[in-house]
Order: sequence, then structure tokens, then C-alpha cells
Amino acid sequence: MMRRALAALLPAPLISVLLFFAWLMLNGSVSTGQIVLGAGLAFVVPWFTERLRPERPSLKRWRVVLRLGAVVLKDIVLSSIELARRILGPQAAIRPRFIWIPLDIRDPHGIVALASIVTMTPGTLSSDLSDDRRHLLIHAFNVDDEAALIADIKARYETPLLEIFE
Repeated sequence: MMRRALAALLPAPLISVLLFFAWLMLNGSVSTGQIVLGAGLAFVVPWFTERLRPERPSLKRWRVVLRLGAVVLKDIVLSSIELARRILGPQAAIRPRFIWIPLDIRDPHGIVALASIVTMTPGTLSSDLSDDRRHLLIHAFNVDDEAALIADIKARYETPLLEIFE
């Protein structure tokens, strides 16, 4: 009963907290007026926007979320170094290509997470999703072996996302 009342008051608590702190940071002030206004927005905005979210993500394995986060952070750093090395090196060392990656993941939140991870990693960018949501088109800055890149993305990112969302 208490949980239901809290859910009615704060339908999206994480969004409320993020909105509150984002408001304070954007205004650069922690004055009483900004705190009250930020808190008011943090409570009211989720009430109006909750109807726009047709389904909520269901995260099943938090350990896998943390492990995936560590892998993504490491890959961002290593990809940044590799990308800088290629950009500053000879132009012949760059082989850009678009690649369709077949997807096993079906959860829409998982697909968005995969596309976001690919885009956050320097040197790759997700650019399209097939109408049947079974293939993700990515652009890679340098592709030596297309099959190896697909296998790497599926193993490093899609497999943990399957555990998290499905």
C-alpha cells in the first residue's frame, strides 16, 4: 500500500532526481528559490511524461550491468587511443565501412542500449535499425575484418545486454 502511494507520488524517481540536479547545475545556483523550483519540476514533469513511456525497462542482472559498464569504459579509452593513432598515421591505414549487425536481442531498451554503446565508442556509430529490428547498421572508422568486428560487438555488448534485458 505504501509502495503504491509512493509510486503515485513519484512515478519515475530516478528521472525526478536527475531532473532536480540537472536543474540546479544548469542554473548554477543552489538558492532557496532554485531548489524549490527544481523540486517542483522534479515532481510535476514525471507525472505528465509518464504516459509517454509505453513500457518500462526491466533490468534483470545488476552485476552484469556493472561489468558491462566497466567493459564500455575500457573500450572507450582504448578506442580513443586507437582512433587518434589512426587519424595521425598514414591515410592508407583507415578503412571505413558500413556494416549490418544481425541482432539476437529483441527488447527495445536493449536495442537502444546497444546502439548507444556503439555510438559512444570512438570510431563507431550506429546509424539505422532495420524495420523488423533484426539488424543494426553501424559505421566503423576502420574495418580490417568485418566478421571479427561483428563477433566482437555481439560478444562484448549484445550478450551482456541479453542477460540484462531478456
